[in-house]
Amino acid sequence: MTATSELDDSFHVFDTTLRDGAQREGINLTVADKLAIARHLDEFGVGFIEGGWPGANPRDTEFFARARQEIEFRHAQLVAFGSTRRAGITADKDPQVKALLDSGAQVITLVAKSHDRHVELALRTTLDENLEMVRDTVAFLKAQGRRVFVDCEHFFDGYRANPEYAKAVVRAASGAGADVVVLCDTNGGMLPAQIQAVVSTVRADTGARLGIHAQDDTGCAVANTLAAVDAGATHVQCTANGYGERVGNANLFPVVAALELKYGKKVLPEGRLREMTRISHAIAEVVNLTPSTHQPYVGVSAFAHKAGLHASAIKVDPDLYQHIDPEQVGNTMRMLVSDMAGRASVELKGKELGIDLGGDRELVGRVVERVKERELKGYTYEAADASFELLLRAETEGGPLKYFEVESWRAIVEDRPDGSHANEATVKLWAKSERIVATAEGNGPVNALDRALRVALERIYPQLAKLELVDYKVRILEGKHGTHSTTRVLISTSDGAGEWSTVGVADNVIAASWQALEDAYTYGLLRAGVEPAA
Repeated sequence: MTATSELDDSFHVFDTTLRDGAQREGINLTVADKLAIARHLDEFGVGFIEGGWPGANPRDTEFFARARQEIEFRHAQLVAFGSTRRAGITADKDPQVKALLDSGAQVITLVAKSHDRHVELALRTTLDENLEMVRDTVAFLKAQGRRVFVDCEHFFDGYRANPEYAKAVVRAASGAGADVVVLCDTNGGMLPAQIQAVVSTVRADTGARLGIHAQDDTGCAVANTLAAVDAGATHVQCTANGYGERVGNANLFPVVAALELKYGKKVLPEGRLREMTRISHAIAEVVNLTPSTHQPYVGVSAFAHKAGLHASAIKVDPDLYQHIDPEQVGNTMRMLVSDMAGRASVELKGKELGIDLGGDRELVGRVVERVKERELKGYTYEAADASFELLLRAETEGGPLKYFEVESWRAIVEDRPDGSHANEATVKLWAKSERIVATAEGNGPVNALDRALRVALERIYPQLAKLELVDYKVRILEGKHGTHSTTRVLISTSDGAGEWSTVGVADNVIAASWQALEDAYTYGLLRAGVEPAA
């Protein structure tokens, strides 16, 4: 079902994640994936969602059939993508055009050739026939009650080669009734000044309503999109997280954020911009790609501050080193603690973690020196907030949190004659005045240690049953090489409600892993509200 947008029709945000974005290497969407992404995009509030090419493959045909039945769109209109009719027949006889109508979509995007060489070499037809293919297909679909957008493929390259013919394609589409003619930088080779100049000229010469579709091959897709808007384009085509063929398309989220926050254009329904970070990450989960940490506006590092100079200024006024309030896009400011940290970084990070340092200069100075000392040895706290919080609490609460006291641990790897391996670990510790010895096997020495520690503690601390190791990273640090290298291990752990990271550093990977595991279990018990031992 198609929604009626609360926004007027003066500006379009058009998303093509399900069609153009799905062409990214590594993305292979099922129909269920496409339905899930469509729901997220509609919730975000885009005006148009291009669902795919019905009739070109069974998956897209099924998607349109199921979307009609299973999704009640609140904000977006579903769009079917296809091409102008083939040369030599009329649109009403073309099966591909019929498939567009059969999709049930009330909005149709037609791709049309606007580069003269593509017409002659790819379509193998005449320039005049190509213009007639555009006119006939647009007019036929309009007569069937459909709204029609025309994507002029390779427009900017075509304009450079033969500007009069490229403009003739725009006039043919607009004259036949196309609602918007979209100028496509299909090869992604244009720069913002070039885009702005061409869009301005084409708009003045044709009088057509224009849109922009920019690929990111020069790294300028977002800038090119905004340059087209500056030149009068009122329709922007983007993909979530910039997914797309080769290096991708104009990224929906920075484009929309710029339009709303920098241009003052109302392009989303009220309150939807604050959902942007969540929607971005949710779509990344569906396509099974790790969200980019440094993506503008929505990345976890987009408002992360590391340098002490920045932190000092932010303590006075966050706007001094942030171009917007991160809450406007559903993100948060983060303070990173590292050897670059100063007093302000530590104070702000403590506040973020709920630990009030009370302006105690001596305490803050001690924490700063402790961080720098440990980072010199290879620890990294910007990627291990949980370990930093434990360090901070140790300084503020008179010593480290102790839920258990380790007597010893060992891990054994046995190489068997048949080529298989056995990994066994033994942990000896004290917890609540009880000495516990536990042994466990695992699929590696670190996994065996994790299981042995869990076996030792779960009876006393049943809260640990929820804990799960979700990520494990090893890095050999610079300075030494081979078997004498210093190793850093980062472990991410989850209790089902949240996730945290801990760090360990030692001259071997097992010892470093053990440190990170100890911190992970200690922090997990702290999160669960368990009181530490006296």
